[in-house]
Amino acid sequence: MLPPYEDHALPDLFQRPRYRDPLNPGAPLLPRSGWSRPPMHRWTFQHIREMTPTAQVWRGPGPVMPLSENRQELGSVAFTFDGRALTFDGFLADTATDGMLVLHRGAIVYERYFNDMKPHSQHLSMSMAKSMVGMVAGILVRRGVLDPAAPVTRYLPELARTAYSGATLQHVLDMTTGVVFDESYTTPGSHMVKLGYACGWRVNDNPDWPRTLWELILTLTEQERPHGSLFQYRSIETDVLGFVLERVTATPLSELVSRELWGPMGAQEDGYFTVDHGGFALADGGFCASLRDYGRFAQLIINGGRHGDRQVIPSSWIEETRNNGNTELFQGFFRETLPVGAYHNKWWIEDPKGRAMLARGIFGQLIYIDPESEYAFVKLSTWPEVTSVPRAREAIAAAHAIRRALCG
Repeated sequence: MLPPYEDHALPDLFQRPRYRDPLNPGAPLLPRSGWSRPPMHRWTFQHIREMTPTAQVWRGPGPVMPLSENRQELGSVAFTFDGRALTFDGFLADTATDGMLVLHRGAIVYERYFNDMKPHSQHLSMSMAKSMVGMVAGILVRRGVLDPAAPVTRYLPELARTAYSGATLQHVLDMTTGVVFDESYTTPGSHMVKLGYACGWRVNDNPDWPRTLWELILTLTEQERPHGSLFQYRSIETDVLGFVLERVTATPLSELVSRELWGPMGAQEDGYFTVDHGGFALADGGFCASLRDYGRFAQLIINGGRHGDRQVIPSSWIEETRNNGNTELFQGFFRETLPVGAYHNKWWIEDPKGRAMLARGIFGQLIYIDPESEYAFVKLSTWPEVTSVPRAREAIAAAHAIRRALCG
């Protein structure tokens, strides 16, 4: 049996920077802007509460979802990717892994920790948070609080003076609005760069830029195509959804996720969201949790949204998400990773036949779920690159290889 956690030897490129050494209080300080980028992220992704304001996502008073153990030695599983022969151990060592969890038939079959991460450590999810928020939306849709076909301005009338006028909530859920939003992480002054300041992750020293996520949304007044005509990844659309959820429930997003999802599913640890200067949660990527609790979220979906005697997520929402992604709207760059994929209700759908669901985040965050195989593959990482199509494809190939080893 593998040890419960380890500080695995990694290539020099991925070595963990030793920030805030208790034996050296005079060491250089982490920057207030840029802490979420390499190499600082090797430390900060597990210490987000020390870098920016956060709001608790309480696990609630209920029992923890049990995860039985049927551990297997999967490190030697071999697979090929782009003509290279790999092993699972080698893949993990070469891809800046922080935590790796494999679930099969409701049991932990593989669990490894790297980079000083431990079972109780909480790791930034980046855009995996979008998929979680999408499931909370599904809970409210089933309850009749939200209508995906309704215009988003029904819930946020202030957006009538933005390019979201005429867009439906479903367009926002699927990122098929025609709103102009530059997702570039490196272009100076892009919308995504401004989001990094508006969400509170960086010190905003530009008085002309939005100070909060809400202020940034109100600046989006340009439309580049008809709503519903094409999928285009826009992180801000999950923040729009977050504000919708808060408006219809009169509840902060962190409390809503706790009440509707995190507590009822039986999380073992609290989670938390980063919040902007207005106290609003970063719905598009600010959620943090432990590896096993990300696994419990995946297991909840495998279980059709049910935990014990409670239907937490409507099974109909899970199946609608898996079945109704529009591959015709999924074009261009996105097909390099998922050639016949789709995006629906804040989830990536691998293909129309297998319908595996993926939650993905920059720097290598991945939850791969195949309900038919009762299989989940959860990887937390700190890649040296913000995004990488080859690394993303390699991670999916590894998920396939482990599934074959377990399921045949």
